[in-house]
Amino acid sequence: MVKKQVSNAYVLGVGMTKFIKPRGKVDYNELGYEAGVKAMLDAKINYDDVDQGIACYVYGDSTCGQRVFYQFGLTNIPIYNVNNNCSTGSTGLAMGRTMVSHGAADCVLVVGFEKMNPGSLQSMYNDRANPTGLFGSMMAETRGITNAPGAAQMFGNAGREYMEKYGAKNEDFAEIARINHEHSKRNPYSQFQQEYTLEQVMKAPMVHEPLTKLQCCPTSDGGAAVVVVSQEFLDARPHLKDQAVLIAGQTLATDSEAVFNKSSIDLMGFAMSRHAARTAIAEAGVKVGDIKVCELHDCFSANEMITIDALELSEPGKAHEMVRRGDITYGGKMVINPSGGLISKGHPLGATGLAQCAELVWHLRGWANNRLVDGTSAALQHNLGLGGAVVVTVYKRADGKVGAAIPSEQVAKITGLGYNPAVEARGFTAEQAKSVMSKKHGSDYAIGNTQERVLARF
Repeated sequence: MVKKQVSNAYVLGVGMTKFIKPRGKVDYNELGYEAGVKAMLDAKINYDDVDQGIACYVYGDSTCGQRVFYQFGLTNIPIYNVNNNCSTGSTGLAMGRTMVSHGAADCVLVVGFEKMNPGSLQSMYNDRANPTGLFGSMMAETRGITNAPGAAQMFGNAGREYMEKYGAKNEDFAEIARINHEHSKRNPYSQFQQEYTLEQVMKAPMVHEPLTKLQCCPTSDGGAAVVVVSQEFLDARPHLKDQAVLIAGQTLATDSEAVFNKSSIDLMGFAMSRHAARTAIAEAGVKVGDIKVCELHDCFSANEMITIDALELSEPGKAHEMVRRGDITYGGKMVINPSGGLISKGHPLGATGLAQCAELVWHLRGWANNRLVDGTSAALQHNLGLGGAVVVTVYKRADGKVGAAIPSEQVAKITGLGYNPAVEARGFTAEQAKSVMSKKHGSDYAIGNTQERVLARF
């Protein structure tokens, strides 16, 4: 039985890097440094305020987290290294919330980063059992194996089953990708910011039907960070309550027995997504129909389709009808993936869940004024990892108000950065970075040339 949260936990600061093609030009410690500094500047804290640190990454050696966090200071705090496949970032966020809500910390810094190899995901250890091996075996038994990348086959098969059961068409999956690419034009952090027609999406090279290349997320390098604080910490800083966002409901879940029932949809975590959504939404005390903005895990357009259904954003088996009505974009019932989603924004595994959080925080604050959804009082996040784990989170403003657009000139003054980070992917100065480093236990040796390299990119 899951214990109830004892007290509130809030997102006080967020920050992220641009998501870029994985070309080995930027190392993970630089990505983590940039994201962490931005989040602390946003929260208006110093690293000496941080009680615990959580590092989120999939591809990397042990204690990469310490390598990143030591750049902020060597303060003896616990630092946890988290790897939960594609839900790694939001798993770290859930850990931070648990620590804060149960009194283990007043301020937790969660930093996600990923330095990836180009191309489809590959197993790094071939001398031991693959943790997703049973998923591959089940797919082989039910749908067979092709030469396409394994993840594309699994999610593509889920899309095929959705077509067979409910009547969705190839065009419906392509429309999801078209919308996400269009949304990304307004997100300065997106790896891709190019709009495509439906025809272009459908005529892109086929990867595994119904998925063409433009319906598949790219591999990416990137970082994102979140500062989670307690009620007591926030009460001591009443001037920051306007920007604080309440984690109103959150569930980290793993698969139920349904995962191996020979359904391609259930193999992709449909049941655990539905369980996590129902639990988080109930805890938050909201109705799913009232949610107007959602960031969900669209690693492939097929997963967005089945997740719309799993989160009960549509009637059962009617996600494709919601897509056809235009109800997942501006002017419709709600906006799904205003950031461009994984398909267009990119997918650096350890950073993805925290980047989703940043996007929704900016919406609730009213800072994302070029892509804001009117009347947003609650926001929904879904982050999935095969193997498996899913995190569903509901956010609300700490003051209980509805998000309203704030002019970028005003945001620039609030942040002290001179710009609005929700609509401009810019950086910080050496002096600003220094202001969030530990005053008592900083180390030039630990920072090395990281700051110099990061500043040079801005």
